[in-house]
Amino acid sequence: MSKTKMALRGTTFAVTLGAFAMPATAEIDEINWAVPISFASSLTALGDTLPWVAERLEAVSGGKINLQVVEPGAMIPALAVFESAATGQIDAGYSWMGYERGQVPAAALFGATPFGLEPHGYVAWMYEGEGDALLKETFEPFNVYPILCGTIPPEAAGWFKFPIESVDQLSGLNMRAAGVGGEIMKEVGMSVTVLPGGELYQALETGVLDATEFSLPTVDDQLGFYQVADYYHLPGWHQPSTSQFLYVNMDVWNDLSAQTQAVIETTCMAGTVYAMARGEALQGPVLSSFEEKGVEAIQLPDEVLQEFRDATEVVMERESENDAQFAKVYDSMKAFQAANKPWHELGYLPRDWTWDKEASE
Repeated sequence: MSKTKMALRGTTFAVTLGAFAMPATAEIDEINWAVPISFASSLTALGDTLPWVAERLEAVSGGKINLQVVEPGAMIPALAVFESAATGQIDAGYSWMGYERGQVPAAALFGATPFGLEPHGYVAWMYEGEGDALLKETFEPFNVYPILCGTIPPEAAGWFKFPIESVDQLSGLNMRAAGVGGEIMKEVGMSVTVLPGGELYQALETGVLDATEFSLPTVDDQLGFYQVADYYHLPGWHQPSTSQFLYVNMDVWNDLSAQTQAVIETTCMAGTVYAMARGEALQGPVLSSFEEKGVEAIQLPDEVLQEFRDATEVVMERESENDAQFAKVYDSMKAFQAANKPWHELGYLPRDWTWDKEASE
């Protein structure tokens, strides 16, 4: 083949590729959204997920999709993301799902379900089970299109000024908590208050709160709770996984091209993996560092966990009776968890198993 023919063929091939590539690129909409978030972007493994997603969206869209991350309180109140997206005050926002449970009771289950699915199981239910379809169904009446965009490992059970050694200590205890977990704490006699993260240190320090739960060790460390409480209780029975969502106003979402929608949803899926990996990787060293700061990290006694589990059954039954969508979502979660129980019990090493190295020598 002559050099001329080879050059012509190369040119034809390039033009053909361009014919396929250019229309696809052209279908990505120009987006410039100011996106308020509920947690400061400086909070490691909690508030830094959406900034990462925003960077990736700009890169994969060739600069067409721009999300300007707006810190809590700068544009709207930190806990007003859902309402603001629903009314069209904002195009989109990013928050933990559950602050809106007064209007959308089932929302709290997507944010965190007590004694429920852990991160890998939750993501499996969302992407391979009924989760995402039920999510969209739950929020459609409120003119919001929600996208899972970050899941992190369990939160701690909370920071306390004294060790919890028995169920009797729970009655009357004034604690910050949110979501269904807060309702369960009320069921065992605790007094529960919902406050944003930025207000918790002072509330603990001044005695407004006896205890608080908030997030992962990396986040709690940054907020300085170890300076005002000496006992860090685990596990996070109330939030075995914690999930955040991109809330997009439905009218705004429907105006986007299918390709733009796909780019956003796929990048949020990547953000979920990023959050899971980052959240899991960073906690061990931070948890170990608390001992040097005079904090005792300890597990809740079995009788206390049993009390919370008993109360969970009562609360979940009551919530399910009061709201059909709550019942539908919770039943789906429980069915998925039960179906996968044999695999989780047999497929993974038991958590209390250790290698007896001396016995093998």
